Order: sequence, then C-alpha cells, then structure tokens
Amino acid sequence: MAKAITPKKVYNAFYAQSGGVTAVINASAAGVIETARKYPKKIGKVYAGKDGILGALYENLIDTSKESKEAIAALKYTPGGAFGSCRHKLKSLEQSWAEYERLIEVFKAHDIRYFFYNGGNDSMDTANKISQMAEQLEYPLTCIGIPKTVDNDLPLTDNCPGFGSVAKYVAVSIREAGMDVASMASSSTKVFVLEVMGRHAGWIAAAAGLATEKAGQPPHIILFPERVFDQAKFLARVDEVVKQYGYCTIVVSEGVKNAEGKFLAEAGTKDAFGHAQLGGVAPVIAQLVKDKLGYKYHYAVADYLQRSARHIASKTDLEQAYAVGKAAVEFAVKGHNAVMPIILRQKGRTYGWQISMARLSEVANVERKMPDTYISQDGFHITAACRRYLSPLIQGEAYPRYENGLPAYAKLKNTVVPKRLKTAFTLKKA
Repeated sequence: MAKAITPKKVYNAFYAQSGGVTAVINASAAGVIETARKYPKKIGKVYAGKDGILGALYENLIDTSKESKEAIAALKYTPGGAFGSCRHKLKSLEQSWAEYERLIEVFKAHDIRYFFYNGGNDSMDTANKISQMAEQLEYPLTCIGIPKTVDNDLPLTDNCPGFGSVAKYVAVSIREAGMDVASMASSSTKVFVLEVMGRHAGWIAAAAGLATEKAGQPPHIILFPERVFDQAKFLARVDEVVKQYGYCTIVVSEGVKNAEGKFLAEAGTKDAFGHAQLGGVAPVIAQLVKDKLGYKYHYAVADYLQRSARHIASKTDLEQAYAVGKAAVEFAVKGHNAVMPIILRQKGRTYGWQISMARLSEVANVERKMPDTYISQDGFHITAACRRYLSPLIQGEAYPRYENGLPAYAKLKNTVVPKRLKTAFTLKKA
C-alpha cells in the first residue's frame, strides 16, 4: 500500500466524476463535500473537476464552497453528474507522463493534497497510477477511489453504488412492459425485447429476473454475456414460451456474444477507453425472432434511461452511494492512501451492510462477472441464490421533491476558480 500521507496544514481537495454517471453518483459527491466541511482543520476547499479529470488537466476547478448547504444536500436526489464527467483515460505512466505531470502541476498551484476519484474499473486504475506518480515526484497526495458503476463489476465490494437503482428500474420496466404486451398478445405483438447495459457482466440483465415471482411472468428469457448465444436453443425457447403463455418477454444484455466470441451488436468502432462500440442488440434479437418464427415484435433500448432514473432510485443504493463518499473523506483525513471504500454484506437472514477498505491496486482493472451459481441451468434466467443476492439492493424508495408534476433537481452555480498556471493544456489526440 502507498505510504500514508499526513498533511501538516490545511490543504484543498479535488473530486472528480468519471465515466458513465448513475442515478446516485451525486449522492457520493454530497457525501464527500458534506463530510469534508466537517474537517475544516484538515481540508480547506473541495474543488470539483469540470467534466471529470479533464477539469484538472485544463485547470477548470469548480469551487464547491460557493454552494449552499441546501444545494449540496439536494445532490442526493439529483441524477446525472453535477459537475460533469468524461471518458478520458490516462494510460500508463510512461505513455501519459505529460498528463500526470500536468495534474501534479495543477494540484501544486491550488494547494491540493487530496484526490477523490469517483468511478469504475478504469477510474480506480487511474487513481492508483496518480498515487504512484505523486510518490515518484515526491508530492504528498492522498488518493482515494470512490466506487461507482451500474455494471456492478468491481471486485472485493459486495455491490457497486449505482447498480441498485439500475436494477430497480429494469425490474420495474420489464414487469410493466410485460403487462402491456400481455394485454395485446392475442391479436398483436407476441414478443418484446428489452436491451440493458452490461458489456461483459450480466448483473443488470439478471436484475430483471426479480420481476418474475412465479412461472410465466416476465421476463421469460434473459440473455447473459456470461453465456454464449445459441441461436437454435434461443428460438426454440421463444417459440415454446409464446405457445404456452401467448407472448414472450426477453431481456438481453448489450454484451451478448456468439460462439466466435463476437458481440451480436458490435458496430466496428471503439470508445474512448478502447472498448468495442456496441450498436444495439435488441433489434438484432427482435429481427431474428421475426425472420425465423414470424412473430410480431417490439423492442426497447433502456440506454441512458436506466442509469438516470432518479425518480425510482433504490433507497439502499442511495444510502450506500452517500456512505462511500463520506468514508472516502474519513479515510483520507486518517492518513490512508491508495485505497477505496467497499461495501461488506453482513451475515445473517436480515440484510445489513457496512463500509470497509480495499487497496486500489487490488481493484484496478479487475472485472467481476456473475458466478455460474447465479444463472439457471438452461442459461435463460436467474437462480434462487441470485435472487437472494439482488433483492436487498433494490429495496426502499427515496423520491425527489416534485414541483408542477416534475422532479425538482439541484441547480448548482458551478463557479470555476481563476487559473493560476501560465501554460494551457492541450489534449493530444490518440
């Protein structure tokens, strides 16, 4: 573990949101900011990066001290990324040395000695590398990762903040859509396909299975990235379900692959993190059903809706998202470095959880997939063990305040402080 840092005077903190946002990532931000304000003798101002880590590189630092207590508290009920996020990935120290040096220059210029990075697998790798870089340059920087990912694929933690709310949204959506399809199935649509996120791990798709309380209820079929797509087996199951129940609802993870290991929805391009850009698997599955079985279909792609649906967020998820933000600051002021708060599930029949700690080096770039014991033997649904794991994560509602029939979300000033460095930063194109 990196050497513990104990600042001798009050220094500022930098907080940034990274990658795809969630319905509760701003709750983690609130946890960081509100907790930091409780330690005025250790932490001065909390600067937030405008558009994530790019805010540090471009020296666009938002002064959160300009925000009222009420505005920060309202972040807990606000979706999206309040300060902006980005998908810029810092590569190895050798490849991106200039960028790491720039970060340290900005931190020095603004007396920043605390670095809080709120993101997923790649982000924890970045936080770990920044910690290593600071150590090499002998700059006393405390680096703490804050877990966030709708994919639920970070290791060591029982679950990831952001996932519980997506899980709740998907389970509710497929139940409601299933009722709609069932109403019209005798004379209209027979098959409905809902596409959800999950490139390599099927946690979100699995969450849809919570909607099935007894045989015949939606979703009838779940397609996981952990299982190779078998076209003949799939079509036979669809036909069987339609003939037995009159209709068939399908939830498919975006990352489903064929026997050759190719994404069914691969578009042939890559995103900023170097991942294959996916073009939509729901229409592929739906058209396959139409071509081979002749059933009328409809499909939907949850896309951003599933991760931005704060109006139906899980209360458990909200509480955990805030808790990891709070813990990150508490770890930092106690001198811990290069670590990440994790959620531990307590043993016993009644669900309970607590916050613990993991090293960033053990989390970085490690992807946790669903265990085989969570997928049914036929590969099309979840097991009782999976249901027991997932169910507590979607419990409770924490509705935002409403005005004129719509949610009233936080509106921040997002005041950027004056730049102190004479040189501007230019991002090199890959």
